[in-house]
Amino acid sequence: MSKFFGYIFTPLFYLLFFGFLCIFHPIQWICFKFFGYKAHKSSVDVLNFFLTYCNWSLFNSVTFINHQNLPANQPIIFVANHQSMYDIPGMIWFLRKHHPKFISKIELTKNIPSISYNLRVGGGANIDRKDSKQAVSELIKLGRRMKENNWSTVIFAEGTRAKDGKLKPFQVGGIATLLKVVPDALLVPIAIENSWKIVLFGMFPLTVGNPIKWTVLSPIDKNGKNAEEIVWAAENAIREKLGQAIN
Repeated sequence: MSKFFGYIFTPLFYLLFFGFLCIFHPIQWICFKFFGYKAHKSSVDVLNFFLTYCNWSLFNSVTFINHQNLPANQPIIFVANHQSMYDIPGMIWFLRKHHPKFISKIELTKNIPSISYNLRVGGGANIDRKDSKQAVSELIKLGRRMKENNWSTVIFAEGTRAKDGKLKPFQVGGIATLLKVVPDALLVPIAIENSWKIVLFGMFPLTVGNPIKWTVLSPIDKNGKNAEEIVWAAENAIREKLGQAIN
């Protein structure tokens, strides 16, 4: 039934989703060119509010749980699992006070309304996966911006989307690089649930009636741990929340 209703409501979802991307593209440009970073960030926040609640057109619920008292004046590395592109708008909106930046493929900086422009000017890291030196350099620059501005970064540590919702092993490299540049950053896991179900059948039809959920977990205690141990602790916390602990 979810697939059947998906054929009906997916066109409405795409009309809303891509409509907002097109509407906010010139708004972003004006905000950045004439009013600077703060105005641009506000426009991106509002855009992602609308993108997040486009889920309602698919009868998907949106729940973001954050019982952590996270500081606003300290860099944070949010480490999350990754299930679909629809993970991202909610994180930008609900974590907006922490100025979340993303690590993205450089290919995404072109030809996508709103998204590409934000990736180019928003302060994240755009990496070329075929050029390891460029990727490390971008991460170092991102770490310096985090340190200077008390920004946060979101890392999808699996390195790719888990299309079946099953957590893949976390990669250490990007997190280790950032921790070298910003050693005082908090490392906070976020567990994402059911986003993969939206794209169960690919781009069309999308499915309906999914309970999309983000849960911010307790910060990882980094004392006495190396990067591998810190990342393992974050992965294990997310696995436990998702009920996918390693036997």
